[in-house]
Amino acid sequence: MTGAPAESESISLCEALDRVLHKGVALRGDIVLSVADVDLVYLGLQLILCSADTARRVGIVPPPPLRPASRPGGDVE
Repeated sequence: MTGAPAESESISLCEALDRVLHKGVALRGDIVLSVADVDLVYLGLQLILCSADTARRVGIVPPPPLRPASRPGGDVE
């Protein structure tokens, strides 16, 4: 079996996820919340979904890991 599946052929969720992670998917969208034709909130969304190997291959640099916020006064047990 090569190429795209025929219309009558179904693929498993695992196979579909494997294809998406191997090739990668990029989504971009805008959301505007408005009341009475007055824009109140604007959200610009960008999403890239791919495997770590695909990201390295195309040169996508991952963001630095998030660090937990430190508590005032230090860590007291």
